[in-house]
Amino acid sequence: MTKRIAIIGAGPSGLAQLRAFESARKAGVRNIPEIVCYEKQADWGGMWNYTWRTGLDKYGEPVHGSMYRYLWSNGPKECLEFADYSFEEHFGQQIPSYPPREVLLDYIMGRVERSNVRQYIRFNTPVRWVQWCPDSRKFSVTVMDHEHDQLETEQFDHVIVASGHFSTPNVPYFQGVENFQGRVLHAHDFRDACEFRDKRLLLVGSSYSAEDIGTQCFKYGARSITFSYRSAPMGHDWPEGFRERPLLTRVDGNVAHFKDGSSEEIDAIVLCTGYQHHFPFLPDQLRLQTNNRMYPDGLYKGIVFQQQPELMYLGMQDQYFTFNMFDAQAWYLRDLIMGGIALPERQARAADIGRWRQLEAKLDGADDDIDFQAAYVRDLLAPTDYPRFDIDAQAALFKRWQADKRRDIMGYRNQCYRSVLTGSKAPPLARPWMEIMDDSLASFRRLHMADPENKSRARAARKAGAGGRSRSADANRAAAPQPA
Repeated sequence: MTKRIAIIGAGPSGLAQLRAFESARKAGVRNIPEIVCYEKQADWGGMWNYTWRTGLDKYGEPVHGSMYRYLWSNGPKECLEFADYSFEEHFGQQIPSYPPREVLLDYIMGRVERSNVRQYIRFNTPVRWVQWCPDSRKFSVTVMDHEHDQLETEQFDHVIVASGHFSTPNVPYFQGVENFQGRVLHAHDFRDACEFRDKRLLLVGSSYSAEDIGTQCFKYGARSITFSYRSAPMGHDWPEGFRERPLLTRVDGNVAHFKDGSSEEIDAIVLCTGYQHHFPFLPDQLRLQTNNRMYPDGLYKGIVFQQQPELMYLGMQDQYFTFNMFDAQAWYLRDLIMGGIALPERQARAADIGRWRQLEAKLDGADDDIDFQAAYVRDLLAPTDYPRFDIDAQAALFKRWQADKRRDIMGYRNQCYRSVLTGSKAPPLARPWMEIMDDSLASFRRLHMADPENKSRARAARKAGAGGRSRSADANRAAAPQPA
């Protein structure tokens, strides 16, 4: 009997899983499961779907996206490349190492559009409840079909949760904030840096969201940026107009007071205080309970739920590797579900989880984290047929990226890196990142993709669904260069 698989979410993780199964189908594998992917939004792309909406969508569902208008990649695209689909294959030429949001979305969608997987996705269909039925050994999945305004329930052999963990904000309380006269919002609801032009902006947090929103707002005209950190400052060489303060303790009128006794007048507050792993559609016995960490407890290989191995989770780790790590997880799960990889007994799974958790406990800083995640990706890929790529070279790129940020936080996006897949080096941005105010795909093409023949050739290849592996999966695999 053919297995039935439910995938929750059609963002990068869910799409990776769909494509993993489709890859097997195209390779002639016959026992492909029946797949249904439930997506609460109207289109695929997950967090990369920008929306002006905050709070609730038109159906009254919580808005999933935390994407903002002027987001650029805050890591080199060379660290994001799919092993079987390079940026050069997609665009027909090399592009700068730090593209904006629309350009990255175009790349992500370019690969999946060739895969014929849209047929498996039911859009505008949030999952309401998932229940394991011991007697039938199946999951009962109840969803809301907004297009037909009705609840539906179906049975599945496996459920793969690919809904991500950057959509439900963690919102702490600070004394006096309810009386603050300015704007208060979480990073989840941040949309447009221009809103804060000429404002004195306080960002509570000291991780990537605070760093990126702060630099974006400064670029688009904020008067000053103050970061409030809980444990340690980011420590970048900030230009004039930036400050770092210990944790916010209270707000009195328009004055923010900090743990060290200092205070500042402010006009707006953005809480860059992280996100929750939130699965309201799962009962307690199926719900992953974790904070943001490199290896969540209770997941064999970081993906199989130990208590109920028919349930899987994708992309639940803190992340350096992203798109290619999601692919590694998806290919592994595909083979596990289809019998190509054997699932060990519970005790052996627990021992494997324990080994990874012990390694995680010894991590000390970003370089250790990068090496740890590189080893994790390598472990997942070893038993699969996913195209090999130079994981160590990509880890070295991550470390160089960290060093470039420490050296020049406002200018690191002007750096150029060499693709691990194709061996070619990215061209520079046409102008320094701080001077590029229009970050649309159309503007990026005008500035950085002047060869119309290449552009049309890339579009034609995507439309035709060019068969076979990209060059990145063949000749380049053996000749992956060191970052330079």
